[in-house]
Amino acid sequence: MIYDAVVIGGGPSGATAAMDLALAGRRVALLDRDGRIKPCGGAVPPRLISEFMIPQNQIVARVNTARMISPTGRKVDIPIENGFVGMVDREQFDEFLRDRATGAGAERFTGTFQRIERDEDGRHVVYRDKTTGETRRLTARVFIGADGARSNVAKAEVPGGDKIPYVIAYHEILKVPETPADCANGAYDPTRCDVIYDGKISPDFYGWVFPHGKSLSVGMGTGIDGIDLKQATADLRASAGLTECETIRREGAPIPLHPMDRWDNGRDVILAGDAAGVVAPSSGEGIYYAMIGGRVAATAAHKFLRTRMIGDLGLARKLFMKDHKTVFKVLRSMQDAYYKSDERRERFVSLCHDVDVQRLTFEAYMNKKLVAARPMAHLKIGLKNLAHLTRLVPETYA
Repeated sequence: MIYDAVVIGGGPSGATAAMDLALAGRRVALLDRDGRIKPCGGAVPPRLISEFMIPQNQIVARVNTARMISPTGRKVDIPIENGFVGMVDREQFDEFLRDRATGAGAERFTGTFQRIERDEDGRHVVYRDKTTGETRRLTARVFIGADGARSNVAKAEVPGGDKIPYVIAYHEILKVPETPADCANGAYDPTRCDVIYDGKISPDFYGWVFPHGKSLSVGMGTGIDGIDLKQATADLRASAGLTECETIRREGAPIPLHPMDRWDNGRDVILAGDAAGVVAPSSGEGIYYAMIGGRVAATAAHKFLRTRMIGDLGLARKLFMKDHKTVFKVLRSMQDAYYKSDERRERFVSLCHDVDVQRLTFEAYMNKKLVAARPMAHLKIGLKNLAHLTRLVPETYA
């Protein structure tokens, strides 16, 4: 069997790429490790739900408020107007996407990627079969590496693939309190996402409490060596009144910090999702961008298979950056400006009091683009941002 494409990695990016290629009539193999659940807040915007036709039974919670919490404990509740943030459970959601890909015609294999080989018989993915432990090969014309932030495909095949900076995310999935009174402080709300900007929890990123229907995710991320992630999460659980909640599982994984400069090897490999570094700075949002990354990788692979022109492998990155480069640059600037110290974090939460900031932030989140319809609001935000960064506004501004 010679496949048109082998997709390595069965998360949202790889499963999307496999489905799109199969629907385009390509012969596709999807190789997944199985059993791995990525630590993830699980937030998905309405645009993802509609664009990728996600059924409502995959949305385990609907969030209508985002609460920003500062280092001093100041809370700013931001209502999500004209919509909601959907929440998914990655254990069920990722499997749903893999099943959908196989339903579209992709053939699924379970095992651990080892390497790509090329010889007179063709190009092959070598993997260790999970069931038998045997080393097997899948032969194809093009490969899509969607195997995560520390991608073995990227390290072996794409220049710079071994140098992607990342933060480590860790979270604990808890059983939801049966009533608010079951929390130590009664503060948990199943329709609210809490984002905690506190250097004691994370000195360079943030912590979170996100609802997942019958469960919830409590976690944090950091790129600084030596931070005790489990202790920081325990401290976060204590501050949120969730210490006594039953722990269902614990997970940790790297999250890349910015897109790679190159997503292909100029030969037969395209990267997608975390393997290509497509996680939004500042927020760490990855599911939507992973699925878009899988879609553009499939587009590039499909064109390459048709034309056999090496330059078409680069189409994936070009398409992605055309639509999302500006948003990523703005979010990177925000992270660089406000995540440096607790004083900056305090000012950032103060800035979130502003109605213009609230509306434009969530319009951009829901639509995945900067909103240009309110030029005066953008100007006001820019001036307020400058005032906070230059300390012209008191730290207790509200």
